[in-house]
Amino acid sequence: MKRIKSACICQTIHFMLKDGVYGDYGRKQIEAEVEHYKMTLDRNKTKYKIVEETTQDDGSVIIKIIKQYNTSPVGSYLD
Repeated sequence: MKRIKSACICQTIHFMLKDGVYGDYGRKQIEAEVEHYKMTLDRNKTKYKIVEETTQDDGSVIIKIIKQYNTSPVGSYLD
């Protein structure tokens, strides 16, 4: 018999500009989408740790994140 003691998932998420949307308006949309993603994680009580968040020259954002997998315990992954 086996049991999962702890589990996390590592993701690199690229929040990209929508086609045909550029400039400050596009950057504000990306910022709003990133904030919405973080708020959704908090609202769902998903444990997570953002390892790196970088804004690209075109305004898109890349986030490297370690987050709880389903409802599994996270153990020491997020320490």
